[in-house]
Amino acid sequence: MATSALSAGREGALSAINTRYHRPALAVFAFIVIAHWAEHVVQAIQIWVLGWPVPKARGLLGEPFPWLIKSEWLHYGYAVLMLIGLIMLRPGFTGKSRTWWNIALGIQVWHHFEHLLLLIQASTHSYLAHRAVPTSILQLFFPRVELHLVYNGLVTVPMVVAMLLHRRPGAGERAEMKCSCAEPTRRRQALAEA
Repeated sequence: MATSALSAGREGALSAINTRYHRPALAVFAFIVIAHWAEHVVQAIQIWVLGWPVPKARGLLGEPFPWLIKSEWLHYGYAVLMLIGLIMLRPGFTGKSRTWWNIALGIQVWHHFEHLLLLIQASTHSYLAHRAVPTSILQLFFPRVELHLVYNGLVTVPMVVAMLLHRRPGAGERAEMKCSCAEPTRRRQALAEA
């Protein structure tokens, strides 16, 4: 009995974030994703513009909390959070916006796998390709800072495209939507005429 109540509660919560709470859930999720990507952008600026050595370029949060940048658990936790968010918010999307959301989800599945590989290596001290540090598969070909900046961009861009399309659905997509994320039709017409 308790298991079915728990299951019903989960389904109810999932339904709520994809219907009446979809818009605020997307806003919170987008803030987290973009803030994380901004950390990678700041780190890239510290390296390429300010000329800092890679170990000293820790982004904004890494400056007061240097252990953050070195924690594979933290990076993996974010990758899992991102994956869970993309999966949980997916049912609220329809049509073209769902296609773009699925693209972001597919890229994040790979990104998550790469972080899982890094976490396993950090935990076992057995590193890929006999490297001296945890190394992801694509890190064999690209430096870690640049690779993760690109990974986060490759997930963020289609996610943002999905959200923009979701706000401006076609008539068929609007009819399928169960949330209130779409801009009102009159407002869209006024913007198009302006």
